[in-house]
Amino acid sequence: MARVPFIGRLFLAEYFAIFASFLFLIFESFIRACTVALPNPVIRFFYYHSRWIFNALAPTAQTTQHAGRLEKSNTQKVRDASGFVEMCEIWGYRAEEHVVRTEDGYLLGVHRVMKAGTKREDMKGRKVVYLHHGLLMNSEVWVCLLDKDSSLPFQLAELGYDVWLGNNRGNKYSKKHLFHSSNSPAFWDFSIDQFAMHDIPDSISYILKTTGSKTVSFIGFSQGTAQAFAALSISPLLNEQVDVMIGLGPAMNPAGKFRLLFQTTLVSCRELTHEPGLHQPIVDAFIRASPNVLYLLFGRKSILSSATFWQSILYPPLFVNIIDASVRLLFNWQTKNITLSQKIAAYAHLYSFTSVKSVVHWFQIIRNKCFQMYDDDLPSMVGLYGKNFYKVPSFPTKNISSPICLFYGGSDSLVDIQTMLKELPEGTQATEIPHYEHLDFLWAHDVHKLVHPHVIRTLEKYSKSGAGDLFPVSRTMLLQTPNHLLEATTEELPKGEVSLADYLTAPGSSDREGSSVGKEEKIKEILEWQQRPEDRKIEELERTKSRGSEEGY
Repeated sequence: MARVPFIGRLFLAEYFAIFASFLFLIFESFIRACTVALPNPVIRFFYYHSRWIFNALAPTAQTTQHAGRLEKSNTQKVRDASGFVEMCEIWGYRAEEHVVRTEDGYLLGVHRVMKAGTKREDMKGRKVVYLHHGLLMNSEVWVCLLDKDSSLPFQLAELGYDVWLGNNRGNKYSKKHLFHSSNSPAFWDFSIDQFAMHDIPDSISYILKTTGSKTVSFIGFSQGTAQAFAALSISPLLNEQVDVMIGLGPAMNPAGKFRLLFQTTLVSCRELTHEPGLHQPIVDAFIRASPNVLYLLFGRKSILSSATFWQSILYPPLFVNIIDASVRLLFNWQTKNITLSQKIAAYAHLYSFTSVKSVVHWFQIIRNKCFQMYDDDLPSMVGLYGKNFYKVPSFPTKNISSPICLFYGGSDSLVDIQTMLKELPEGTQATEIPHYEHLDFLWAHDVHKLVHPHVIRTLEKYSKSGAGDLFPVSRTMLLQTPNHLLEATTEELPKGEVSLADYLTAPGSSDREGSSVGKEEKIKEILEWQQRPEDRKIEELERTKSRGSEEGY
């Protein structure tokens, strides 16, 4: 197919696609301006009538008409929660807010989660876990679930971990700088490089200093894993501080498994390729033309800032449909593993601000098929000096010495696990969750069964402080564990909260005394039991009862 000679990278139809995207953004800005000018009664009129029309015409599966009263109540509470602290309080947890000052002057919000009634001094000596969100997100995505047992931070807090959650510069909790206003382009002049060189290491340094711990376990989602890869690859000190890096839906070089190429006649055909890219031809056109075209579309500040406006005025199920259609168009995600109620609650907290530059950086990575640092001026430099004299540095991910454990979805179009493993150190472990897509690692209805047990076992395996010092547990948790595992009767259980290590070595039962190796094996056995699905627990308990064992569940 002949190419237009102006840039030389695009087909004629792709020029039309780029031009159409410019027109769409102009049209969207015009509609938004008109909507803002309308009186509130008019906006409410359209809102209520759009809700009625949507509920009347949409399939039952796309409405909440048949949701239970409790489910609707929880959905509304989580959706309407103003922030991270309020969401934790909904489920009976306490959250602390901290501020980290980076070396280049940004003030980052960091959250700490603990069980209600827990004092700060009670957290001393506990294993520290740090969780980091993905692109265009903030720490709320980890806790905006409709069941506290499905939230990874809450589960970890129940197991006795000291749980911290970070935020990138520019998002809802980190929109402050010592010298630059968030309205200035200088504030938004950051990419993945700054996340890796400042946000991740400075946040971890603050947490270690505050807790007195020597190491932290890192859990990242999506871009959060990429930031960890980048940060660990350039900082030997950080590798000493991170005892294990766990990646959920890991990102390094997003790979679209399908590309839609247009003929000059504007008739499309689908073609399977192994080239990097996204599922949508318009986005592919931007990548292949020049990632810097995004600056013409969105400017030099934050990207997609109008998303918060449309979210505030659209009927929630309608907003969910728009998001679902968008991710289906861009990434071919079907989002079938996330319930509608969960989407309504979570999508309200999905978007948070980030820079256009950070998205341009991703487009550069996709285009060049390399996990590289930001390229400030590739076209002009290559044109001036040639490719043999100019090369953008790549992140040296082979230098990472911290253990890496990845969990990826078999249906995630953004993860090319084989390419990723080639760029990571030998010994990197990767586990597939067969039917999972990208967002399922946060909000799937069965994430607490299919993903969280893997994460908890990995934390247990790589903890440098040893299993015996972890996991303060309550009498309730021990009561929910079979006696053949505890080797104790109900009367012997502690009245308050103790650690499993102290319990298993407490005097009074010769069966519970023994070597530290035996103690740690018993701890692992008990924790694995706690993470089993309920139906498997019941089956095993029935078998235990049939052998004449004393009932302990």
